[in-house]
Amino acid sequence: MKRVCCILLSLLLLLPLCALSELNEEELEIEEFDADATPAPAEAVWDFPVALEDMDPAFVVLANKHYKLDSSFVPDPLVKMKQRKAAKDGSNKNGGVLFASGGTYKLQETCAKALVEMSEGARADGYKLYLKSAYRSYQTQNTMYYNRLKKNKGKDDGWVSQPGSSDHQTGLGCDVVPRSWRDKAMNGKMGKEPECVWMAEHCQEYGFILRYPADKEDVTEINYEPWHMRYVGVPAATYIMENGLCLEEFTEQLQQAIRDWLDAGGDRSRVEKFIQTPTEE
Repeated sequence: MKRVCCILLSLLLLLPLCALSELNEEELEIEEFDADATPAPAEAVWDFPVALEDMDPAFVVLANKHYKLDSSFVPDPLVKMKQRKAAKDGSNKNGGVLFASGGTYKLQETCAKALVEMSEGARADGYKLYLKSAYRSYQTQNTMYYNRLKKNKGKDDGWVSQPGSSDHQTGLGCDVVPRSWRDKAMNGKMGKEPECVWMAEHCQEYGFILRYPADKEDVTEINYEPWHMRYVGVPAATYIMENGLCLEEFTEQLQQAIRDWLDAGGDRSRVEKFIQTPTEE
């Protein structure tokens, strides 16, 4: 009997230890479960119709009176355009374009190549395009702007951009005209010419946009210019033209997408070169 009592007493003494052991195991299991259930931080999503890798920040840069280029800005590499020379079979012998008049025309290299391709595309469809104006330096634009003000008694009529705000200074903007407008003063009536209609319909295929559309004058603050082509690259140009945007609207959307990306924890180094801030409000 004594032996049975001792065994029972021993069992009673062991019960708290077993309970404590089971509790520790349960707490450990709960802690391990909680740790495993912690979700990893969500990766930032680039929520914009044009992928970052499909854009070049140098090509989508906006230049206007609110986003001015520095007086020292010069596109790189800047190349001299060649005047087109036809081979016997009519092909482009030297990879040039038709000039509206004599002189020297320069464009950023990628833009220059794209303009040659667009000119050849137009020629294949029966149209001839003439380059009338290309890169202009800050100093040249300054002279042109103040000459225009002097002519208009100090009034800015929207035909000549302020120095630093000209699309031409980017080296990505160029004036392309039909043969019949090579020596004429340019105005919106040119938009009815078959060559300009062709450019408005096909320019995005070569990475260009119509920089100053007729229905966006209140946004661009520049008059309708059916001759002014601006290179931004094929993906961005396709999105802009298919959605009826101007570069100002595209830039606004892009900058908002960048802010959303950064707020979601996106890597700033991936978008740093795309960020533009107004130089004037």
